[in-house]
Amino acid sequence: MTADYTIYYAPTPNGKKITLAAEEMGLNYKVEPVRFSSKDQFKPEFLKINPNSKIPALVDHTATGGDLAVFESGAILEYLAEKTGKLLPPASDIRRRTAVKQWLYWQMAGFGPMLGQAGFFFKFAKEDIPAGKERYLNESIRLFGVLDKQLSENKFVAGDEYSIADISIYWWSIAVYDVDEIKEHFEKFENVKRWQKKVAARPAVEKAKAVEF
Repeated sequence: MTADYTIYYAPTPNGKKITLAAEEMGLNYKVEPVRFSSKDQFKPEFLKINPNSKIPALVDHTATGGDLAVFESGAILEYLAEKTGKLLPPASDIRRRTAVKQWLYWQMAGFGPMLGQAGFFFKFAKEDIPAGKERYLNESIRLFGVLDKQLSENKFVAGDEYSIADISIYWWSIAVYDVDEIKEHFEKFENVKRWQKKVAARPAVEKAKAVEF
């Protein structure tokens, strides 16, 4: 069967967002691996899809007028939610819809980038840069506190229903536990841990983890 969507993928928090969304939405998709070791992200054929040379990217083969490429994980999540009518409240429910979007953008603008930088300085940097470690660890802890407070009052990030906001935040929230030097700082956020367990129990999460690369 010909796939309706192609997901350009690597097994990073941003890449896993899109395969999880595809599984949750029941999409007919295929994965096109983008291997950083081979510098696939800089190849001309990929740059036509994403001129910013980053994963993930999506091509919708069912779009009116022919293939439609979408890049940036938040934009892809929103596009798929709009198209399928899943995991994003309708425009008629402006309050719930806005809640989902603002937490989606919160992840894109702060949560993901700050945790990513913390991981870099503690795990991948070739030299020890204390100022970088301190700045990004402290901001990551602050953002976890924001998320924990939100989850103390809500079942899921944007309210009572699971949404693309949860998908966007989940993979980044568990990535900190892979960095031994800092993971202890995030163990105290009990509401986040409760929510992580709830999301992890969803069948689509296991399917997204099993995507071959």
